[in-house]
Amino acid sequence: MEQQLLKKDLLENKLLLKGLFGNATDFYTKDIELFGIPCCICMFEGLSSIERLWIMMLDILSRPERAISDPEELFDYIWRKTAVPMESKCVLCVDDARAQLTAGTSVILIDGVDRALVISTQSMQFRSVQEPSGENNIRGSREGFTELLRVNISLIRRLIRTDELMVETMSLGERTQTEIALLYNRKLVSQKLLRLVRERLENTQLPFVFDSGYLAAFLQRSRFSFFQAVGYTERPDTSSAKICEGKIIVLANGSPFAMIVPYFFNENFQSMDDYSEKAYFASLIRIVKYVAFFLAVMLPGVFVSIANFTPELLPPQLLYKVAAAEMATPLPLFLEALFVNFLLEIVREAGLRLPKPIGHSVSLVAALIVGDAAVSAGILGTPVVIVIALTAICTYVVPSLYEPVTVLRILFILAGGILGPLGISALTVWMLSNLCSMNPFGIPYLAPIAPARKDFLRDGMIRSSWKRLAKSDFYVDKLQEAEESE
Repeated sequence: MEQQLLKKDLLENKLLLKGLFGNATDFYTKDIELFGIPCCICMFEGLSSIERLWIMMLDILSRPERAISDPEELFDYIWRKTAVPMESKCVLCVDDARAQLTAGTSVILIDGVDRALVISTQSMQFRSVQEPSGENNIRGSREGFTELLRVNISLIRRLIRTDELMVETMSLGERTQTEIALLYNRKLVSQKLLRLVRERLENTQLPFVFDSGYLAAFLQRSRFSFFQAVGYTERPDTSSAKICEGKIIVLANGSPFAMIVPYFFNENFQSMDDYSEKAYFASLIRIVKYVAFFLAVMLPGVFVSIANFTPELLPPQLLYKVAAAEMATPLPLFLEALFVNFLLEIVREAGLRLPKPIGHSVSLVAALIVGDAAVSAGILGTPVVIVIALTAICTYVVPSLYEPVTVLRILFILAGGILGPLGISALTVWMLSNLCSMNPFGIPYLAPIAPARKDFLRDGMIRSSWKRLAKSDFYVDKLQEAEESE
């Protein structure tokens, strides 16, 4: 669409802006005269500070000794020869004016000039920098991202204080024009990856964007999978660490979550605390997380499969209790496991969406009263409740994989209850092959696990000491080069 350029006539420019924003009550315009030349100040109340604006105007007007009669001379004088903080670019068209005004700056229109000045008067209200609620660490920073894009960029800039950090911005969303920022290290990032991400973002067609997660499907562009090749974080230190690995961080204005591109499977089992602790303990915790993941996905399905198809694998004492519990309940074992699993998700959703004090009460009532009453009444069996409760605890060990783990657990229960060991084996092979086939950014999702590389032993399932980590840097471009050479 052809851009509508500003005119030299002040009245025409005012009509263009008023036609763009209509009768918006928060759109503020004020006609003034600077050195006898008609001008107009435009801004949005709440996004810009009127007090800051008039302090800057007083700085311009407090120079009566200056004689200016030409509009172009006035434009050049304000832009280049005053102490007023100006944006680096002036406004040439209506769309530029819209972008600057909605970003919180003020625009000065001068009669006789077909350009507009932009003054930095941003004063938007936003949530203060607080500790992130979803990524708690024992050591390290307590800062989390906020909803304001510029604040989030500054948090990363404060941690990476080199000239290698690059920030690119673009607007996405036809109806919202949400500002999106790409942050990366210009020396470490793969240029092929950067071009791919740029191209896919520029071709993204969405009516609105309110979170970086809206862009995930457009960035990956791969066949269906339960897992995502992009990750999310609320922590500036985690984002900075990923940038130092050659990855790209995508920030969206209005969202406190940063998107990490690309994101590998093994990163779901890592945290910033791993690098503040002893290597042997960090390695132990990672192994525990891997075990918890497979228990959360497969344990209920394997339990149902063994109990229904191969009960001889269970110890006699346990087999007796499972058989007695199944005889005392009205539902088959695999339907019982499905029912408890769905009940668990209902309780979680209720506790998540309600206000926190009420949510905790609902969770306690459901877990203690409803669960105990259901077992006592013979509606549910004790073995099934114990197995599902154990898998729920294991699920919370790796919260970033909660969605795929929950759905896969249900599929494994169905496979184990209907097809038995054959169903469990077939679904396991399908899940692993699906993981191995993911390659949306030219790098395998399971790297460096598969194809197997020494980086997996360096900082994969186990974590090496800092002496070894410091000797050889890891960045994504190495994996991409290795993949292309093969």
